[in-house]
Amino acid sequence: MTRRLNILAIPLLLVACGAPAAPEPPSPEPVADEPLGRPARTDETPTERERERERVRERERIAREDSIRHARAQEEALRLEEAERAEREAEEAAAAAAAAEERSRDRPVRRERPALPVLPGAVLPRERIIAFYGNPLSTRMGILGELPPDEMLGLLDREVAAWRAADPGTPAVPALHLIAVMAAGDPGPDSLYRIRLPDRHVERVLDWAERRDALLFLDIQTGLSDVAAELPRLRKWLTRPEVHLALDPEWNMPGGARPGTRIGTMSAAEVNHAIEYLAELVTEHRLPPKVLVVHRFTSAMLRNAEDIRLDPRVQVVINMDGWGPPAQKIQAYRDIVAPEAYQYTGFKLFYKNDLKGGSRLMTPAEILSLDPEPVYIQYQ
Repeated sequence: MTRRLNILAIPLLLVACGAPAAPEPPSPEPVADEPLGRPARTDETPTERERERERVRERERIAREDSIRHARAQEEALRLEEAERAEREAEEAAAAAAAAEERSRDRPVRRERPALPVLPGAVLPRERIIAFYGNPLSTRMGILGELPPDEMLGLLDREVAAWRAADPGTPAVPALHLIAVMAAGDPGPDSLYRIRLPDRHVERVLDWAERRDALLFLDIQTGLSDVAAELPRLRKWLTRPEVHLALDPEWNMPGGARPGTRIGTMSAAEVNHAIEYLAELVTEHRLPPKVLVVHRFTSAMLRNAEDIRLDPRVQVVINMDGWGPPAQKIQAYRDIVAPEAYQYTGFKLFYKNDLKGGSRLMTPAEILSLDPEPVYIQYQ
């Protein structure tokens, strides 16, 4: 028993006497080439690791080349698309030019009438009228009611100045073109589908005109009424030398249709009635000649225009009243307005509608190039 205990104590004695302890097993070396997050492979040789890195580099190179090829393919597709678009536009322009040439061969010939004498005090053709159109009670019917009065008159001043600069030989005079009788979508108490602007609003616009020494036009949209019925109420203003008249056949509905459901029409007989009415006022009140503006943008709007009876006491202007891009407006002027404008012509510009579809407002220089040259310019 004693010997067994002594043998067991020998290792303890060796430690106590400073004998070296048994060495620890070596720790495994870290695998530096393994990417983060990937378990180390202790059995991977350096050659295998190099091949793996080469495969990664090859995949990256192929991806870069694919990206470059894709970008070049997109550039080429865009270039081809642009070339095809340019070719189509050139073809369309050539077709439009050919069509315009064809139309020009069939264009109605303007029928001239013997020139009437120009009486003393007449506005036309000595001066060109620059008018702002609208209704003071509506911001949607034209520039006259869209802006506050002072701002509107300031813009009118600038437009008049632009026309004076474009044609220094023809003085430009300002005008306000007021819708005094407005076609309506509701029948109203008399079932005539028109609204007469109250007198106080006519007087208000007349006051604005007087601030600029401007002319005033009273415009009639008859609805289911007629010209003869609407003129007497306007008489007290039409006896003033600076107040003139306009008729809008678009809103004259002789068949009884509700205004706005189709484009209206007016006969030469109704225009003649207005001419006679104004001529009598000129004689009775010893006034300078009146100006009568008749709006038109389709042939059917003015029936039997050749039967209009001209009178030197009334200067008749057929006003091109359609909106659209310049080419369309010019074509309507040449085909519809000019051939049957036996005395004077006008041209209307729309601050908003003429810009639809990315189009633009025509310039004074473009309008002055028309034949005949318009003497009444209206902005809506």
